[in-house]
Amino acid sequence: MLNAKTIAVVVPAYNEETQIGMVISAMPEFVDRIVVVNDKSSDSTAEVIVEYIQKDNISDTIIKQYKHKVENNLYNEAELIYEQLRAADAAKMTPSVIANNSPDSERVILINHTFNAGVGAAIATGYMWCRNHKIDCTAVMAGDGQMDPAELRSICEPVVNENIDYVKGNRLIHKAAHIVVPKSRYFGNSVLSMLTKIASGYWHVSDSQTGYTAISLTALESIDIPGIYKSYGVPNDILVKLNMAYCTIREVPIKPVYRVGEQSKMKIRKVIPRLSLLLVRLFLKRLWTKYFLRDFHPVFLFYSFSFLTGVLSIPFLVNVVGTLIREGRATTQGIYTAFILLALASLQSLGFAMWMDITDNERLNK
Repeated sequence: MLNAKTIAVVVPAYNEETQIGMVISAMPEFVDRIVVVNDKSSDSTAEVIVEYIQKDNISDTIIKQYKHKVENNLYNEAELIYEQLRAADAAKMTPSVIANNSPDSERVILINHTFNAGVGAAIATGYMWCRNHKIDCTAVMAGDGQMDPAELRSICEPVVNENIDYVKGNRLIHKAAHIVVPKSRYFGNSVLSMLTKIASGYWHVSDSQTGYTAISLTALESIDIPGIYKSYGVPNDILVKLNMAYCTIREVPIKPVYRVGEQSKMKIRKVIPRLSLLLVRLFLKRLWTKYFLRDFHPVFLFYSFSFLTGVLSIPFLVNVVGTLIREGRATTQGIYTAFILLALASLQSLGFAMWMDITDNERLNK
């Protein structure tokens, strides 16, 4: 525990038989539960974890699954519906089986997925277990040993001591990051971080792809856990979900850790295009949900006008460029003027929209 608050660490693991033992054994003593989610590994990952469970695995903190019954009265209709939605979440999760005989008192918890669903699905399963057991602060550490356990306290303390909703590590601000991090990953992370700023609304966030994070119970109860993106876009998806729930966020510096025996399963060339499309979709969802449905804001109008005028300017741009290529001359004055006006209107509206978005979300960066 930290500051009398329960701490759990979710460890998504897929084919980490050589690394998972190192992660579990190095976990700091203040961690009450190590929730390892085995994403249907084809190696001996599950067997290695079971060995740890069979050792002296008793925790000092008894943690029981939270069961709350809302009183059925005239004023509690919304609360009753919310409890029904929470109960229905279980059916939306990846099917899994808890391997422990006494999870209330055992420190290492093993949850086995019945099929391989992806790292995001594994994190969601761990999050759901922690939410159902009312864990005050839930961290995430990869099963491949790339996250230094000595930095876990700095990740968790803003959550338990300052009521920050979400804390994430930032490797890119380390002085040796550009040397330690493989160049392809450094470039890919930088591009995705830039896009994530726009999509999520957390404009001060960088190193968007780090999975070393901690989240409060309040934030866990505010986001759609079953809807968490199941693959490598999970950090980006969670950031958008948190922003739509008006959750506060902080970044803390962490070391970039490579060459500790990990074997990356992510293919940069395939991941960046797919995540870019995901971020576009997440941005539009945030814009519609946060700035139109829940609380109307001029940001929605400026972004919408920017997109509209930008699309309308495309035919005129095609005409201008096509005329220049085919005939070697400028197009008519009217078409040229229309393109310039629409393009300027689009860029100006986009600038206003981004400025308002930054201003509105400034309060969430702590």
